[in-house]
Amino acid sequence: MKRAALIIFLIVLVDQILKFWIKTNMMLQENIPMIGDWFNIYFIENKGMAFGLEIEGTYGKLFLSLFRIFALGLIGWYLRSLILTKHSKWIITGMCLVFAGALGNIIDSTFYGILFSASTTKTVAEFLPAVGYETLFHGNVVDMFYFPIIKGYFPEWLPWVGGDFFIFFRPIFNIADASISVGVVLAIISHGGFFEKKVKPESSDEELRLSENGISSDIKGEITNQEQ
Repeated sequence: MKRAALIIFLIVLVDQILKFWIKTNMMLQENIPMIGDWFNIYFIENKGMAFGLEIEGTYGKLFLSLFRIFALGLIGWYLRSLILTKHSKWIITGMCLVFAGALGNIIDSTFYGILFSASTTKTVAEFLPAVGYETLFHGNVVDMFYFPIIKGYFPEWLPWVGGDFFIFFRPIFNIADASISVGVVLAIISHGGFFEKKVKPESSDEELRLSENGISSDIKGEITNQEQ
């Protein structure tokens, strides 16, 4: 339980420290190249789910925030049951990553609207302003990792998208999003037994003795049947 709590705490801490720095030091849509043209810190905010997906409207945002909290409760319950039943450390680690990522984004959507002023393309947000940019449960999630690794045009012969410009990888995400994605993959792989060691069944003393004498267990069975 302590190990799980430590994993969750560290991921949420790093996620929130980076988001706080982004909010209070960068203007909206500001870009900081990190490694060539394919890794950038590019500040955007989204009102919805991971990788910029969102549900439109005020009530849609409220529903999404409340649904996230409900889902977090279910994930926490499932994680606790895995720990108590002493499941594989890999699936527990995966669910810890999912829980931490979900919690990190919930903090944004629940509290950032009242903790910060609005980020714009001309101004940096202020922490603890007299009035926040939104109400409780209506905050925006801070995203910053942008990896436009491949840029080019689709071949002309492709239907619908032929000749169109494309970027891979286009979605902009944060540490919480990455934690959820890695956690889901890890949980799925570990659930399928990928990390489990296959244990060879132990042979009985009688089978070992017969094997040493060059007699298989099948032959032993035939001899026993003949004697009967």
